[in-house]
Amino acid sequence: MAWNIPGSGGSGKGGRGGTGRGGGNNPFDGILDSLRSLFGGNGGGGGVLRWVGILVALWLAFSSFVLIAEQQRGVVLRFGLFSRVLQPGPHFKLPWPIERVVKVAATQIKTFDSTVPVLTRDENIVQVQINVQYRVADPQLYLFGTRDADRMLEQAALSTVREQVGRSDLDTVLGARSALAVSSRQQLQQSLDAYRTGLVVTELNLPNARPPEEVKPAFDDVNSAQQDRDRLTSEARAYAARVVPEARGEASRVRTAAEGYKTASVARATGDAARFSLLLDQYRGAEEVTRKRLWLETVQDVLADNRKVIGGDGRQLIYVPMTGQGNSNPVSPPLLPPETIAPTINATDGGNARPERSPRPGREEATR
Repeated sequence: MAWNIPGSGGSGKGGRGGTGRGGGNNPFDGILDSLRSLFGGNGGGGGVLRWVGILVALWLAFSSFVLIAEQQRGVVLRFGLFSRVLQPGPHFKLPWPIERVVKVAATQIKTFDSTVPVLTRDENIVQVQINVQYRVADPQLYLFGTRDADRMLEQAALSTVREQVGRSDLDTVLGARSALAVSSRQQLQQSLDAYRTGLVVTELNLPNARPPEEVKPAFDDVNSAQQDRDRLTSEARAYAARVVPEARGEASRVRTAAEGYKTASVARATGDAARFSLLLDQYRGAEEVTRKRLWLETVQDVLADNRKVIGGDGRQLIYVPMTGQGNSNPVSPPLLPPETIAPTINATDGGNARPERSPRPGREEATR
């Protein structure tokens, strides 16, 4: 049988001596048979269409399903035009190229840091460090409100800080930057809203402000002087807080003592005046008895706390105090008997006359 006749033994369709193209020992025959069976065999078109349909269905299923993470927001574009915003979770959409989804990290906190030289209001150059933290608030505006929202924020932040620092003097920039940071944040947010960036500023800080390196030693001296001034001011306030209450307490004590002394003096003077008025009435009623009683009271007051020596002669003189009792005057003048006390009444006093004693020592001199 010829080699090319089908069914001839020992030879294949395309080979010689059993080693032609259709030989049973060709390793590619199995792969070709598998592909033929996969697509329907013998070149049939029904199998191909079936698998094409399966592939299209799978593509539509995966293209129409989208999963949005918790930190993301999905912006749906229909033929390139904004359609809607997808919240976190699974969603279905029209397959590509009808609709496609752009995922935006909406909760991610982004940071922008920079250091810029700024001219202050008093014409001093200072290096200001800027730290801005922000996030996406509106995904639609973030993608389509402006060309590059992040770049726009950087430029707006630099412009805002330059404006705020330019309105302040150097001392404010170096020592009181908190107020500048607050005003800069508010103005930056207004600029971002006006530029339709869809961004919101969560924090804006000015952590450091320093002079240029060429004049840094002079500024360090100024800062040291300011710190010394603040320290001395704090010490002075502490001293005032300690001394002023003590002075007020001492003044209150002196005032209270003076009021007490005033009250006591007035009361004592009033009592003496009342006692003298009563004594005057008694003297007018019984002159002799009153005079003798005054003399006896004076002698009793004088002799109460002193040693007493009575002479033996007829005059019966009493000398007090005696020597050695701590008085610089060893011998006091003698006390006279009551007959020698001669009160005088000034008639011109109009009823308020006071009894006066003789120039000789009486009760007043003896009690001193």
